[in-house]
Amino acid sequence: MKAAVLQLSSQGMSNTKLYNYIRIAHKQDVQLLLLGEYILTPFFKELENLSTSMIQEQSQYQIKVLKELSTTYSMTIVAPLVMVKKDKLYKTIAKFAPSSTSYYHQQLLINYPHWNEEKYFSNEIKEITSPLIFKINNFKFAIISGFETHFDEIFMPLKEKNIDCILVPSVSTFNSYERWKSLLSARAFTNNCYVLRANRIGDYSLDGVDWQFYGDSFLASPNGEILEYLGNKEELMIVDMNHREVVEARKIWGFRETINKRKKL
Repeated sequence: MKAAVLQLSSQGMSNTKLYNYIRIAHKQDVQLLLLGEYILTPFFKELENLSTSMIQEQSQYQIKVLKELSTTYSMTIVAPLVMVKKDKLYKTIAKFAPSSTSYYHQQLLINYPHWNEEKYFSNEIKEITSPLIFKINNFKFAIISGFETHFDEIFMPLKEKNIDCILVPSVSTFNSYERWKSLLSARAFTNNCYVLRANRIGDYSLDGVDWQFYGDSFLASPNGEILEYLGNKEELMIVDMNHREVVEARKIWGFRETINKRKKL
Protein backbone atom coordinates (compact mmCIF):
# COMPACT_ATOMS: atom_id res chain seq x y z
CA MET A 1 0.00 0.00 0.00
CA LYS A 2 1.49 3.31 -1.10
CA ALA A 3 0.26 6.37 0.82
CA ALA A 4 1.35 9.98 1.20
CA VAL A 5 1.24 12.83 3.70
CA LEU A 6 1.03 16.38 2.43
CA GLN A 7 2.53 18.73 5.02
CA LEU A 8 1.25 22.27 4.44
CA SER A 9 0.25 25.46 6.22
CA SER A 10 -3.32 26.75 6.03
CA GLN A 11 -4.28 27.16 2.36
CA GLY A 12 -7.63 28.91 2.69
CA MET A 13 -9.48 28.98 -0.65
CA SER A 14 -6.30 28.46 -2.69
CA ASN A 15 -5.76 24.89 -3.90
CA THR A 16 -2.83 25.41 -6.28
CA LYS A 17 -0.38 23.52 -4.08
CA LEU A 18 -2.88 20.75 -3.43
CA TYR A 19 -3.38 20.24 -7.17
CA ASN A 20 0.37 20.19 -7.83
CA TYR A 21 1.22 17.73 -5.07
CA ILE A 22 -1.63 15.37 -5.95
CA ARG A 23 -0.33 15.18 -9.50
CA ILE A 24 3.10 14.24 -8.14
CA ALA A 25 1.58 11.63 -5.81
CA HIS A 26 -0.50 10.20 -8.65
CA LYS A 27 2.62 9.70 -10.78
CA GLN A 28 4.12 7.72 -7.87
CA ASP A 29 1.04 5.43 -7.73
CA VAL A 30 -0.11 6.78 -4.36
CA GLN A 31 -3.51 5.37 -3.40
CA LEU A 32 -4.20 7.47 -0.30
CA LEU A 33 -3.33 11.06 0.61
CA LEU A 34 -3.57 12.39 4.18
CA LEU A 35 -3.77 16.08 5.15
CA GLY A 36 -3.28 17.65 8.58
CA GLU A 37 -5.82 19.65 10.56
CA TYR A 38 -6.69 23.26 9.66
CA ILE A 39 -5.04 23.15 6.25
CA LEU A 40 -8.16 23.55 4.13
CA THR A 41 -9.75 25.86 6.71
CA PRO A 42 -8.29 28.65 8.84
CA PHE A 43 -6.85 27.70 12.24
CA PHE A 44 -9.36 27.35 15.08
CA LYS A 45 -8.55 30.73 16.68
CA GLU A 46 -9.13 32.39 13.31
CA LEU A 47 -12.39 30.54 12.79
CA GLU A 48 -13.75 32.14 15.94
CA ASN A 49 -13.66 35.50 14.14
CA LEU A 50 -15.37 34.34 10.94
CA SER A 51 -19.07 34.25 10.13
CA THR A 52 -20.84 30.92 9.81
CA SER A 53 -21.78 31.74 6.23
CA MET A 54 -18.15 32.33 5.26
CA ILE A 55 -17.06 29.06 6.89
CA GLN A 56 -19.84 27.21 5.08
CA GLU A 57 -18.83 28.72 1.74
CA GLN A 58 -15.23 27.58 2.24
CA SER A 59 -16.32 24.11 3.33
CA GLN A 60 -18.63 23.56 0.37
CA TYR A 61 -15.92 24.73 -2.02
CA GLN A 62 -13.29 22.40 -0.53
CA ILE A 63 -15.66 19.43 -0.60
CA LYS A 64 -16.36 20.05 -4.29
CA VAL A 65 -12.63 20.30 -5.08
CA LEU A 66 -11.67 17.18 -3.12
CA LYS A 67 -14.40 15.10 -4.70
CA GLU A 68 -13.19 16.13 -8.14
CA LEU A 69 -9.55 15.42 -7.30
CA SER A 70 -10.34 12.02 -5.84
CA THR A 71 -12.27 11.01 -8.94
CA THR A 72 -9.81 12.48 -11.43
CA TYR A 73 -6.74 10.82 -9.89
CA SER A 74 -8.40 7.64 -8.52
CA MET A 75 -7.07 8.47 -5.09
CA THR A 76 -8.59 8.39 -1.61
CA ILE A 77 -8.09 11.74 0.16
CA VAL A 78 -8.49 12.08 3.93
CA ALA A 79 -8.86 15.70 5.02
CA PRO A 80 -10.13 17.48 8.17
CA LEU A 81 -12.87 20.01 7.46
CA VAL A 82 -15.39 22.17 9.31
CA MET A 83 -18.93 21.21 8.32
CA VAL A 84 -21.95 23.48 8.71
CA LYS A 85 -25.43 22.04 9.30
CA LYS A 86 -28.37 24.24 10.26
CA ASP A 87 -25.97 27.03 11.25
CA LYS A 88 -24.04 24.73 13.58
CA LEU A 89 -20.35 23.94 13.12
CA TYR A 90 -18.94 20.42 13.32
CA LYS A 91 -15.29 19.42 13.42
CA THR A 92 -15.08 16.64 10.86
CA ILE A 93 -12.63 14.42 9.03
CA ALA A 94 -13.76 13.60 5.50
CA LYS A 95 -12.77 10.60 3.40
CA PHE A 96 -13.10 11.22 -0.33
CA ALA A 97 -12.90 8.06 -2.42
CA PRO A 98 -13.42 7.92 -6.21
CA SER A 99 -16.88 6.40 -5.77
CA SER A 100 -18.02 7.62 -2.33
CA THR A 101 -17.59 10.20 0.42
CA SER A 102 -17.74 9.55 4.18
CA TYR A 103 -17.54 11.85 7.18
CA TYR A 104 -16.29 11.26 10.72
CA HIS A 105 -17.37 13.79 13.34
CA GLN A 106 -14.59 14.04 15.89
CA GLN A 107 -15.77 12.56 19.20
CA LEU A 108 -13.28 14.10 21.64
CA LEU A 109 -12.31 17.75 21.22
CA ILE A 110 -9.75 19.98 22.91
CA ASN A 111 -11.37 21.78 25.86
CA TYR A 112 -8.64 23.95 27.39
CA PRO A 113 -9.23 27.62 28.32
CA HIS A 114 -6.87 28.91 25.60
CA TRP A 115 -8.11 26.46 22.96
CA ASN A 116 -11.68 25.24 23.53
CA GLU A 117 -12.96 23.41 20.47
CA GLU A 118 -15.47 21.45 22.53
CA LYS A 119 -17.31 24.66 23.43
CA TYR A 120 -17.11 26.18 19.95
CA PHE A 121 -18.17 23.20 17.83
CA SER A 122 -21.49 21.36 18.07
CA ASN A 123 -20.06 17.83 17.97
CA GLU A 124 -22.26 15.65 20.16
CA ILE A 125 -20.92 14.60 23.56
CA LYS A 126 -21.88 10.94 23.80
CA GLU A 127 -20.58 7.45 24.47
CA ILE A 128 -17.48 6.63 22.41
CA THR A 129 -18.15 4.69 19.21
CA SER A 130 -15.86 3.32 16.53
CA PRO A 131 -13.88 5.80 14.44
CA LEU A 132 -14.32 5.67 10.68
CA ILE A 133 -12.96 2.44 9.17
CA PHE A 134 -12.46 1.73 5.47
CA LYS A 135 -10.49 -0.47 3.10
CA ILE A 136 -8.36 0.12 0.03
CA ASN A 137 -7.54 -3.16 -1.72
CA ASN A 138 -7.99 -5.14 1.51
CA PHE A 139 -5.66 -2.82 3.43
CA LYS A 140 -7.74 -1.58 6.36
CA PHE A 141 -7.56 1.98 7.72
CA ALA A 142 -9.05 3.78 10.71
CA ILE A 143 -9.17 7.56 11.19
CA ILE A 144 -8.53 9.10 14.62
CA SER A 145 -7.94 12.82 15.20
CA GLY A 146 -4.76 13.94 16.89
CA PHE A 147 -6.39 14.90 20.20
CA GLU A 148 -8.36 11.65 20.33
CA THR A 149 -5.18 9.57 20.36
CA HIS A 150 -4.63 10.59 24.01
CA PHE A 151 -7.56 8.40 25.09
CA ASP A 152 -7.43 4.62 25.44
CA GLU A 153 -11.21 4.50 25.02
CA ILE A 154 -11.04 5.60 21.37
CA PHE A 155 -8.90 2.56 20.55
CA MET A 156 -11.14 0.01 22.27
CA PRO A 157 -13.67 -0.33 19.39
CA LEU A 158 -10.74 -1.08 17.04
CA LYS A 159 -9.28 -4.01 18.98
CA GLU A 160 -11.11 -6.70 17.00
CA LYS A 161 -11.13 -4.89 13.64
CA ASN A 162 -7.65 -5.90 12.42
CA ILE A 163 -6.65 -2.38 11.43
CA ASP A 164 -3.52 -2.15 9.28
CA CYS A 165 -2.99 1.61 9.62
CA ILE A 166 -4.38 4.38 11.81
CA LEU A 167 -4.48 7.77 10.09
CA VAL A 168 -3.88 10.70 12.44
CA PRO A 169 -4.36 14.25 11.12
CA SER A 170 -3.11 16.71 13.73
CA VAL A 171 -2.39 20.37 14.50
CA SER A 172 0.33 20.11 17.15
CA THR A 173 2.26 23.10 18.45
CA PHE A 174 4.24 24.46 21.44
CA ASN A 175 7.34 22.26 21.02
CA SER A 176 5.41 19.07 21.72
CA TYR A 177 7.05 16.96 19.00
CA GLU A 178 8.92 14.55 21.30
CA ARG A 179 5.75 13.85 23.26
CA TRP A 180 3.81 13.16 20.07
CA LYS A 181 6.49 10.80 18.76
CA SER A 182 6.40 8.87 22.03
CA LEU A 183 2.60 8.73 22.13
CA LEU A 184 1.98 7.64 18.56
CA SER A 185 4.88 5.20 18.30
CA ALA A 186 3.52 3.58 21.49
CA ARG A 187 0.03 3.42 19.96
CA ALA A 188 1.49 1.79 16.84
CA PHE A 189 3.34 -0.77 18.97
CA THR A 190 0.55 -1.70 21.38
CA ASN A 191 -1.94 -2.02 18.51
CA ASN A 192 0.65 -3.62 16.18
CA CYS A 193 -0.35 -1.46 13.23
CA TYR A 194 1.07 1.44 11.28
CA VAL A 195 0.32 4.97 12.43
CA LEU A 196 0.54 7.65 9.76
CA ARG A 197 0.50 11.16 11.18
CA ALA A 198 0.05 14.41 9.23
CA ASN A 199 0.81 17.60 11.15
CA ARG A 200 0.46 21.06 9.64
CA ILE A 201 3.11 23.78 9.51
CA GLY A 202 2.92 27.58 9.79
CA ASP A 203 2.27 29.85 12.75
CA TYR A 204 -0.35 31.93 14.53
CA SER A 205 0.22 34.83 16.93
CA LEU A 206 -2.08 35.71 19.83
CA ASP A 207 -1.38 38.30 22.55
CA GLY A 208 2.32 38.22 21.83
CA VAL A 209 2.51 34.43 21.93
CA ASP A 210 3.65 32.66 18.75
CA TRP A 211 1.98 29.31 18.07
CA GLN A 212 4.41 27.38 15.86
CA PHE A 213 3.00 24.41 13.99
CA TYR A 214 6.15 22.41 13.48
CA GLY A 215 5.26 19.62 11.03
CA ASP A 216 7.16 16.47 12.01
CA SER A 217 4.71 14.24 10.16
CA PHE A 218 5.79 10.61 10.30
CA LEU A 219 5.07 6.92 9.78
CA ALA A 220 5.41 4.56 12.77
CA SER A 221 5.71 0.82 12.21
CA PRO A 222 3.69 -2.01 13.82
CA ASN A 223 6.76 -2.52 16.02
CA GLY A 224 6.66 1.07 17.27
CA GLU A 225 9.59 2.39 15.23
CA ILE A 226 9.61 5.69 13.31
CA LEU A 227 10.20 4.65 9.70
CA GLU A 228 9.82 7.92 7.82
CA TYR A 229 9.46 11.53 8.97
CA LEU A 230 9.43 15.10 7.76
CA GLY A 231 10.96 18.28 9.14
CA ASN A 232 9.22 21.63 9.61
CA LYS A 233 8.92 22.64 5.95
CA GLU A 234 6.34 22.16 3.23
CA GLU A 235 6.86 18.61 1.97
CA LEU A 236 5.22 15.54 0.47
CA MET A 237 6.11 12.24 2.13
CA ILE A 238 5.38 9.02 0.21
CA VAL A 239 5.47 5.78 2.20
CA ASP A 240 5.07 2.06 1.55
CA MET A 241 3.15 -0.12 4.01
CA ASN A 242 2.84 -3.89 3.93
CA HIS A 243 0.02 -5.97 5.42
CA ARG A 244 2.50 -8.82 6.08
CA GLU A 245 4.45 -6.64 8.49
CA VAL A 246 1.28 -6.06 10.51
CA VAL A 247 0.54 -9.79 10.65
CA GLU A 248 4.12 -10.65 11.61
CA ALA A 249 4.22 -8.05 14.40
CA ARG A 250 1.00 -9.41 15.90
CA LYS A 251 2.37 -12.95 15.74
CA ILE A 252 5.70 -12.00 17.33
CA TRP A 253 4.31 -9.99 20.24
CA GLY A 254 1.11 -11.96 20.79
CA PHE A 255 -0.72 -9.15 22.60
CA ARG A 256 -4.14 -10.14 21.22
CA GLU A 257 -3.61 -13.82 21.91
CA THR A 258 -2.84 -13.02 25.53
CA ILE A 259 -6.11 -11.15 25.92
CA ASN A 260 -8.20 -13.60 23.88
CA LYS A 261 -7.15 -16.46 26.18
CA ARG A 262 -8.70 -14.64 29.10
CA LYS A 263 -11.92 -13.89 27.24
CA LYS A 264 -12.54 -17.62 26.96
CA LEU A 265 -12.27 -18.20 30.71
